[in-house]
Amino acid sequence: MIKALLVSLIASLTARSIVSGQATGLAPKKFLNIPLGQVKPAGWLRDQLVVQANGLAGHEHDFYDYVAQSDWIGGNSYYSNLEEAGSYWFNGMVPNGVLLDDPKIMSQTQQFLDYVLDHQDSTGWLGPEVNTTKPRYLWGRYPFFFGAIQMVEANSSLADRVVPALHKFVSLANTMLHNGEGLEDWTRTRWEDFVIVLQWLYDFYPEGKEDLLIDTMKMLKYTGDPWEDVFNEQYFPQEAVENLRNPFPVLTWHGVNMAEGLKALPSTYRFTHNQSDLDAASKGWDLLFQYHGRPSGIYAADEYLAGLEAVRGTELCLVVETMFSGSYLYQVIGDPKFADRVERITYNALPAELTGDMWSRQYLQQQNQIAAKNMTPNPFPNDGPYSNVFGLEPNYPCCTVNHPQGWPKFISNAFVTTPDQKSLVHVYLGPFNVNLTLANNNKVSVAVDTLYPFSDSLATTITAEKDFTYYVRIPSWVSKGTIAINGAKAKAVSPSNGLQAVPVKAGTTKFTLNLPSDITIESRPHSSVAVHRGPLHYAFDIARSQKVLQQNAQQPLAKDLEFDATATWQLALGDPKTFVFNGGAPEGGNLPSPVFDSGLPPFTITAQACPIEWGVAGDTFAASPPENPECAGPVQNITLWPFGATKLRIGEFPTFKAN
Repeated sequence: MIKALLVSLIASLTARSIVSGQATGLAPKKFLNIPLGQVKPAGWLRDQLVVQANGLAGHEHDFYDYVAQSDWIGGNSYYSNLEEAGSYWFNGMVPNGVLLDDPKIMSQTQQFLDYVLDHQDSTGWLGPEVNTTKPRYLWGRYPFFFGAIQMVEANSSLADRVVPALHKFVSLANTMLHNGEGLEDWTRTRWEDFVIVLQWLYDFYPEGKEDLLIDTMKMLKYTGDPWEDVFNEQYFPQEAVENLRNPFPVLTWHGVNMAEGLKALPSTYRFTHNQSDLDAASKGWDLLFQYHGRPSGIYAADEYLAGLEAVRGTELCLVVETMFSGSYLYQVIGDPKFADRVERITYNALPAELTGDMWSRQYLQQQNQIAAKNMTPNPFPNDGPYSNVFGLEPNYPCCTVNHPQGWPKFISNAFVTTPDQKSLVHVYLGPFNVNLTLANNNKVSVAVDTLYPFSDSLATTITAEKDFTYYVRIPSWVSKGTIAINGAKAKAVSPSNGLQAVPVKAGTTKFTLNLPSDITIESRPHSSVAVHRGPLHYAFDIARSQKVLQQNAQQPLAKDLEFDATATWQLALGDPKTFVFNGGAPEGGNLPSPVFDSGLPPFTITAQACPIEWGVAGDTFAASPPENPECAGPVQNITLWPFGATKLRIGEFPTFKAN
């Protein structure tokens, strides 16, 4: 019966998806990612990784049972038969260790890899189900594969062990898929992750198995959820979905599944060669942010897509998965809108969901967040009352093990090369050091010195053995940007498709970018507004009290924190023409560590505001911003801070008109 259904499904999907004509193999990407370790963070960005390694992420292996006693490495701890806990941790901590050259983390991930490979069974299966009666679902392996690939990128000698193990598993998985095995609802939504793994094997280590790899890609798509239909405007939900019926499997409207599903159509394009796959991917991206987007760059899904209301939630897993998917979309399609948004998410939504020291994280963040505590009632239809508490594992443990991938994968995807590998492209702006060899054995090093996004200027020094063209992304929000090369007079930037070309001669080339931007106002629901300048979204940082709800017995730094507002947050903003940006170099030229915490970033905006009547919709969350409010007190100047540094905040404001 299952085989018959699969044959029918394949026939119907073939008509839509399989390439016409004679194109074979994999279509090229617009840009190639650079192997892990060749792009390193510098300055404040490296410090973010240090803070993360010194925080919860870097200590989970010491005390957190889902990692320390993971059944992936012979323990007995797991939180789901999907078996994602250990593999999530591995996927995120591999790049953390490599980018910091951290011997402790690298030893932990090497031991993890060795254990899994040593215990691969005779059928080819990899994972904690070996020698057990546990069900064998494919999905939980995919984060492990991503981690293993990154380890091979950083240390090519590991390919001798990793690649044969992956090929052996692929052969088994192909048989399982043809038999309708290894599938459940989560695997059916997240098939694109495995497709990307298969494409890495095809591109770098095919071992003569190209046909099997392509067939397995097709089978994953055919047995998976139809993302081309989910992202079709005809069916895409234009509001929070709790009262809507999904015409497709219900988990396609799940926030994290959608974040991962963003990779489905660009990965499909590589084996169909159909431009329609890329068009649908781009349109789906636009629809997602049009109807569910946030000024912080991310979209709302408190389990399922949640519309535009400022008190609805966004899951931390969703944040880091969207960052990774956006990087992949940019590499396949090349549209700068993907890079712009990933940079916004990284510098706003990601740090907002963690305490500055990264020892506590939320499950859900809110644009307007007036408390982080037991929310009874709460505004999240499918998540619990502790979802916005900052803690070890509020609501679900998945974000505890999955969030560490965010910063390091942003860093490793910050540079790419052109397909001919003759040119280097700087995608995400920030401080970096790059060392790699381009085509024609052109050894290149790049040092980017900047406090961006807490500065408008970037100084780049490039050393190359041969001439080449370097490209740097100019974000869409830049106004009157300039570039000065080798001390020459600054000229206006002139990007093509978002990229500024910089001719590099053999030897040393230096250039300085100045990328100022205006304060901009984004219209939000209920006639409210959000404030931006450059990549940063600005919010009112609500003064707060802190209460420790509980501490982990083995690691007291891992604690659940309750935040309550201690200051008036019911404010309306005045005329944006009166807003003033306050920027300048921090004292001593260095940013504080951590930078994403209350009162610490060097950039602020001064805005006119007045107190208003603005109620709550529940004991711990704000009502929708009131429209056309009247001032209930005198107009005053308030300070708006970068969103990522605020833990209680108003990010979407009502406005008042001055008399």
